[in-house]
Amino acid sequence: MTEVWKWDPSLYSGSAAYYARGRSAYPPELAEAFVTELGLAGPGRLLDVGCGPGSLTLLLAGSFEEAVGLDADADMLAEAARLAGVAGIGNCRWVQRRAEELPAGLGRFRLVTFAQSFHWFDRARVAAAVRAMLAPGGACAHVHATTHEGVESSVPRAEITQLVRAYLGSTRRAGQGSLPGGTAGGETEIYRAAGFYGPRRFEVPGRVVTRTADEVVAGVFSLSSAAPHLFGDRRAAARNRRRPLAVTSTVDGPHQGLLS
Repeated sequence: MTEVWKWDPSLYSGSAAYYARGRSAYPPELAEAFVTELGLAGPGRLLDVGCGPGSLTLLLAGSFEEAVGLDADADMLAEAARLAGVAGIGNCRWVQRRAEELPAGLGRFRLVTFAQSFHWFDRARVAAAVRAMLAPGGACAHVHATTHEGVESSVPRAEITQLVRAYLGSTRRAGQGSLPGGTAGGETEIYRAAGFYGPRRFEVPGRVVTRTADEVVAGVFSLSSAAPHLFGDRRAAARNRRRPLAVTSTVDGPHQGLLS
């Protein structure tokens, strides 16, 4: 991954406005599972690394004195602040920094989360920094989820993939670079090398949600591989090349927390 792709600020350029609309929300049961697994009653702080528009930060904020969302994309943080205001959540702070800049003077945290974000970072460096930022008894949680795709029978995923390739080419795009082999795995070994033990795993079942055609399109533009800026002046044409859909059903999940 590192030989082919280097991070640049355009990774999710233009995607923030599509993210919350185009991706299924994490279910409330995920927050309940965190409370059960970690015993979150009482004081403590949350750090959500690579928080995007606050999808997980806002869900978990009620269990903490303060929730800090960290992201390199200013538009994502602006959307997170807007959504926090709409929801009436007042204990969040939004910090524009790359994960590689941690600890960045942010202090210690009872819980640090990576929700579909860890693969974008210098993982060994970030994991080591986060390990040193945990308060006594603190934990790091790695959340896997599928929040942007529907089941094949209801969402024409293969056709959408072909349409994106027709505009952007067959190699997966990511910012100004590409990821022909996709993002890297092997998270467990990286966490352990940084001094974590575990992981302890838990799973929250997925659920069926109803999406409109416009929401499905927004989900495509929420992806780094199909971010709006990649299409340039052809974005409107790509958006309008879709078959008519009244509603579509998508399966959201499963969601897993890996706790150490």
